[in-house]
Amino acid sequence: MTIFGQPHHICILVRDIDRAETYYNSIGIGPWYDYEKGTSYLEFEVPNREASARMKYRCADLGALQLQLCDPGEMDSPQRRFLDEHGEGVYHIGFEVPDRDAAEAEGRALGMDVIARGKREDGSGFCYFDTQAKAGVVLEVRRTQGGPKRIKKALAESE
Repeated sequence: MTIFGQPHHICILVRDIDRAETYYNSIGIGPWYDYEKGTSYLEFEVPNREASARMKYRCADLGALQLQLCDPGEMDSPQRRFLDEHGEGVYHIGFEVPDRDAAEAEGRALGMDVIARGKREDGSGFCYFDTQAKAGVVLEVRRTQGGPKRIKKALAESE
């Protein structure tokens, strides 16, 4: 059994989020909207809080899968370092899980270090595992506010 549930999103790091959005729109991928971080976190552990707050995200929902564009800005962060070292491209894949805490604990038990994590009062939140060197991409587990209902609704609408 895997800790990684339903694929939720693919996050692509870009240097110019407006340019990237324009290109994706030109090939029929969109519409795009700004990502809202939602309610505040009870627990929020990231390498650089200010860099995290300044990152720009745009999202497009493609059925049950979300495509995210991220411009990490100039401040030091894992995303900025990835962009500087590897250029634009896929940074992480996010998976929806029913229990964020259990998925994080299981990932740690499997030997995966945590890059960043956050948890809200309702149990929603995220956990990024440091899997780039071994998996070729950062893997994230998350429980979305509103949870799997959003994914089930998107799947039903895409049929």
